[in-house]
Amino acid sequence: MKGIVFLLLLDAISGREALRLIHLPATSNVAENSPPETPVHKFSVNLSASLAPVIPGLPLIINSSPLTDAFKVNWLSGTDFEVVTSGNEQLDYEMGPNIFDLQIYVKDDVGVSDLQILTVQVTDVNELPQFQGNLAKGLDLYIVEGANPGFIYQVEAFDPENTNRNIPLSYFLIFPSTNFALSANGTLFSTTEFDFEAGHKRFNLVVGVRDSQGLEASTTLQVNIVNINDETPRFTSPARVYSIPEELASGTIVANITAEDPDDKGSTGFLLYSITTANSYFMINQLTGTIQVAHRLDRDAGPLRQNPTISLEVLVKDRPSGGQENRTQITFIVEDINDNPPTCTKFTFSIMVPERAAKGTSLLDLNKFCSDDDSKAPNNQFNFSTPSGVGGSGRFSQDPAGSGKIVLTGDLDYENTSNLAAGNTYAMIIQVQDVAPPYHKNNIYIYILTKPENEFSLVFDRPSYIFNVSELRPARTRVGQVRATDKDFPPSRVVYSISSGGASLQSPNMFWINPQTGELQLVTKADYETTPVYILRIQATNSEDTSSVTVTVNVLEENDEKPICTPNSYFLAIPVDLRVGTNIQNFKLTCIDLDSSPRSFRYSIGSGNVNSHFTFSPSAGSNVTSLLLATRFDYASGLDKIWDYKLLVYITDDNLLSGRKKAKAHIETGTVTLSISVIPDPTTIATTTTKIIRQVLRENVYSPSAWYVPFVITLGSILLLGLLVSLFVLLAKAIHRHCPCKTGKHKKPAVKKGEMKNTQREVLVETIQMNSVFDGEAIDPVTGAVYEFNSKTGARKWKYSSLQMPRWQEPSPHGAAPSRSVAGEGARPAGSTGEQDGLSCKAQAEDASPGSRNQDGKPGTPKSRNTAFMSRASPQLQPGK
Repeated sequence: MKGIVFLLLLDAISGREALRLIHLPATSNVAENSPPETPVHKFSVNLSASLAPVIPGLPLIINSSPLTDAFKVNWLSGTDFEVVTSGNEQLDYEMGPNIFDLQIYVKDDVGVSDLQILTVQVTDVNELPQFQGNLAKGLDLYIVEGANPGFIYQVEAFDPENTNRNIPLSYFLIFPSTNFALSANGTLFSTTEFDFEAGHKRFNLVVGVRDSQGLEASTTLQVNIVNINDETPRFTSPARVYSIPEELASGTIVANITAEDPDDKGSTGFLLYSITTANSYFMINQLTGTIQVAHRLDRDAGPLRQNPTISLEVLVKDRPSGGQENRTQITFIVEDINDNPPTCTKFTFSIMVPERAAKGTSLLDLNKFCSDDDSKAPNNQFNFSTPSGVGGSGRFSQDPAGSGKIVLTGDLDYENTSNLAAGNTYAMIIQVQDVAPPYHKNNIYIYILTKPENEFSLVFDRPSYIFNVSELRPARTRVGQVRATDKDFPPSRVVYSISSGGASLQSPNMFWINPQTGELQLVTKADYETTPVYILRIQATNSEDTSSVTVTVNVLEENDEKPICTPNSYFLAIPVDLRVGTNIQNFKLTCIDLDSSPRSFRYSIGSGNVNSHFTFSPSAGSNVTSLLLATRFDYASGLDKIWDYKLLVYITDDNLLSGRKKAKAHIETGTVTLSISVIPDPTTIATTTTKIIRQVLRENVYSPSAWYVPFVITLGSILLLGLLVSLFVLLAKAIHRHCPCKTGKHKKPAVKKGEMKNTQREVLVETIQMNSVFDGEAIDPVTGAVYEFNSKTGARKWKYSSLQMPRWQEPSPHGAAPSRSVAGEGARPAGSTGEQDGLSCKAQAEDASPGSRNQDGKPGTPKSRNTAFMSRASPQLQPGK
């Protein structure tokens, strides 16, 4: 209603003449169960003053009460429309709503609309009775043959008009039957006993139902007579023994067992077949009775090789469970066929034959490896074909032919050119084949390899080698190459090594040889001055032989040493007025060169010789030369301005070489540094103060060749430290061995000045009392007193507390003051000699202790102790405190 009011307000606001639905609102009737497109109510649309057309799709039922989709609006013509049934919902007077309010809405293009209500009333119509469920479409009923006449089925229907179902319906057979009857309440009865084999197998009945107003409906019932199985099936297949070949494919039909059932003559579709005998070879189709191969039938293996006969029992029975059955015996005989080719445990053979093997040598017997698995002759017989292949002709054959016995008939010399051309490897193919059809065959591949033997020795291509190498050549320089060969084929790999020689002061191994090529190389530079000749022993080894050769390596002398002069640097001071030609301070250079003549030196001054004031004489041809002043100094004119000269002198060893040889020769040059200070003349230059400073530079340069210096220093330091530690240990042991045993409680009394020191040593024995368990007793042989002891630790004590060890008094240095005593301690008597004082503290303590042990390390007893010592040290019994 809110929507209607809203639409009316829109029309009033628009100010236009209203668009109206003619013949609405209205009330119309429609019968229940009306088909689709049944007319319900016609109406038309009165257009507005603008004559604007109605929007396509309108008028339209926009709502209904109650909601339904059973109606729709159809256009008739112009502005005429009609409400009809849609068929989307069934109009049922008895089960559904009876009145529907339909809201019909229309609107034109200018927005003018109208909404009216059409009330539709559903009217009641008398309907036909209806059968329920599957009965409405017809129903199949089944009766077992031979069953007694009686109840079969209860037919049921209902009247849609009778919703309470309180008005009965009437049932009847439209076509009466002598075999069936139908009561008015719908009960179907059989009136006779049925025989499936003698009479009809099915009956068609038309059942009718009538309501109280005489309307009728009908349905069909088909009554089927069920056959009863009461006869034993009979086998109809004549064969009972079947002969079949072996190796039939799985699924192959080998027999067809047939039977029939008297209850259903001419048909086998209701029989079931099965094999009752346990077997894995055959299976039977339970519906058709065909027997098929289920497993491989191998006549040549398993139980069939011994007994090829298989007996089976076949059972046939009616399809229904618990029906009739019958049995029969059938036999299968499996026949052997030639289905197995000759086979060998190996089809490829590789044989190594020594090259010097004699002709006629038996190489292989194929009969030891081949067989045929067929069970009967001739299927299991075979032979061998003539060998074929590359290189085997004339060298190998069968003896006798076809026997499979391979023998050597030719020469296998490994170094023979024809054998080398064949690669000393021979391949043959021999076929092993059946003697009976279908002549199965297999190929056998035989590879014969000649085994080389050591017929020739490994030798070098020269009896000895001499190589030369310059001492200037760097490491890894090729010195030469040795080569050893073996005429045996195939050539074996030769490995070269240096067995001896090649050591020098520079290195334990001056040479290295390539183990594969035999090339000899330098490990480090050779030095002619150290070792001019090396004698090496080179060893060549292959898989069979070893050979050695002597190699002489001559180191060629070269100019590789620099001149060394003394002094290497020097400071000189000369007066400014020194005369030209004077040997400056008698300075001389003395030079040596390990690989050059003394006459080969040439001297020259490099940088620092300003105005060429200095020169050497002689300048070449001698290993000794002097420094001379070549030109005078001239400071007055300003020609000379430098007072301190630093000369760099070059000493070259090329004096004896011509110009052409110098270009090719290796020249070494040494250097010397000279510092020269010119001292001014004090008479001519009074205002000049000359200060001469001599500075000596010392540089510690570590050379890698002096690696042994820190090593020797370190090793010597470690040895010295170990020696000091061992001396300290020995000193400590000596002090401990010879010093008296002292405790913190006993100190020697101070010796007054002027008094003699008492040289008597104090012997203190301290007994530590422990809470031990004493499990034994003994009598002291000296005192006769009884004491207890621990058998494990050796601890002892007097049995009676009134007894204790006596106290020994030690005289003081003056003989008056008694010394302090501790329980269990014993001191040497005053009358003891100095020899007794010489006993070590440790020995006295162990001998005096009750817990002393014997030589075996076990606790001592009075019997094992030294009687003489005990007579001296054993205390006397004293009354206890």
